Amino acid sequence: MLERLDGDNKHFDFIIAGGGASGIGIALEAASRGYSVVLLEKSDFVKSTSSKSTKLVHGGVRYLAQGDVLLVREACVERGRLLHNAPHLVRNQTFVIPAFGWFDEFLYTAGLTVYDLMAGRYSMGRSRRIPKKEVLQRVSSVTRNKLTAGILYHDGQFDDARLAVNVLQTAADYGAVAVNYMPVEGLLKDKAGRITGVRARDMIAGKEYEIGGRVLINATGVFADEIMRMDKPEMEPTMRPSQGIHLVVSRSFLPGDDAVMIPKTDDGRVLFAVPWHGKVVIGTTDTPVERPSLEPVALEEEIDFILTTAGRYLEKAPQRSDVLSMFAGLRPLAAAKNSNGKKTREISRSHRIIVSSSGLMTMIGGKWTTFRKMAQDMVSRAEKVNRWPRTKSVTKHMKIRGYEEGVDFNDPWYYYGADRKALADLARENPALDEYLSRSLFLKKIQVVMAVREEMAVTVEDVLSRRTRCQLLDAAESLRIADATAEIMAAELGKDEQWVREQVNSYEEVTRNYLPSMISDDKEK
Repeated sequence: MLERLDGDNKHFDFIIAGGGASGIGIALEAASRGYSVVLLEKSDFVKSTSSKSTKLVHGGVRYLAQGDVLLVREACVERGRLLHNAPHLVRNQTFVIPAFGWFDEFLYTAGLTVYDLMAGRYSMGRSRRIPKKEVLQRVSSVTRNKLTAGILYHDGQFDDARLAVNVLQTAADYGAVAVNYMPVEGLLKDKAGRITGVRARDMIAGKEYEIGGRVLINATGVFADEIMRMDKPEMEPTMRPSQGIHLVVSRSFLPGDDAVMIPKTDDGRVLFAVPWHGKVVIGTTDTPVERPSLEPVALEEEIDFILTTAGRYLEKAPQRSDVLSMFAGLRPLAAAKNSNGKKTREISRSHRIIVSSSGLMTMIGGKWTTFRKMAQDMVSRAEKVNRWPRTKSVTKHMKIRGYEEGVDFNDPWYYYGADRKALADLARENPALDEYLSRSLFLKKIQVVMAVREEMAVTVEDVLSRRTRCQLLDAAESLRIADATAEIMAAELGKDEQWVREQVNSYEEVTRNYLPSMISDDKEK
């Protein structure tokens, strides 16, 4: 990728700033329509918000309760398309809503019937009321106190960071250039004030680049205002970021195959407990934040809120000591003019596009489930604004890299899909790499090599957090294997022992924020 930026032709149709869900989607959409594309990410791809989701591809039951019917319909359709386009990463997940009285039963059954109707032919399964006995058979850990029945419904579950990797690989197959650790540091403009390109810096080698483009897309999510202020320093804030955290515990707290959804918590949000990679993800919170950060940290009150709320609905209440990992992410909520005074949970997750007089095009809002539609809208808008010939979107039914039907989701390496063959081939070439680094996390040395050679991983955190999900699944175990991971990477990248030490120290510093006990210890000190 860097060699292509070093070549004579450094001019692209699309320059995309931001390697989160929206930027990656736009890269694929534009490249597959025949445009030349370069995507620049200031850290690692999906380092921030887009790797810290609740792991759900969903229409959004709570958005229906808020009356946002169009968003729910759009999300349900896109959910169905993702299920068909990436069946190795997206699956049909059954959810149980415990009901405590006839009014709950009626309300949730009626609401989810409408939810099913919104999906139409993209429905993943029909919702139905189930008796108390079946609730306890399916979710044996749910509280029995005042439980009268339950409602069973279907939604999508996925691995966000792995989908990002595969979408980027698909975009690269169409010719897109994508580079991580390459922040946009300034804008290039002509005499009329129109943007003609960007200045960017390779943070690893320190080299500066000037890259020309016909249009600059700002897809930096919660950091969108930073790029907009490069264009217009007086720009009013467009973002109202909100933090949500998740706690990860063992499957003993939710031993079945069903997820649980609590439709209304004390703060008016929903709470999910979702099986994921052999663990259970519980979340989320909604805490407004003043300034976005690449590595947000869970607050004490957020941790306590999730533990307390989960404890009300589970017979076995999770304690702080049960948390294997926790992670915080920021929602890129659009600060619309009429949203003043609204709580962040009440702000629509619909996306909108802002076009400046300089030609800068900014994507605001949105969510993972609708990333493909967001990308389609952005590329079509770019064609309209710039008066280019219209092209047709081809991503609705596009098979994403790794596509494989009939995936066994009990296979710990299911998320590689068809690329499991490439892993097996590498293992045959070098049997020494077919050894476990962590048996509990099903991580083998060969996966580290694959991440470096084929998935643009350049740090230990890239490998353990996003190419594999070890950091999110068991932070302490991921710390144990950080040294060995760094040694394998150093051999692949030609790095020395000092690089290994720096990488391990950096990973340990970040991962402290994923363990509640370490945060508590730091505060006591």
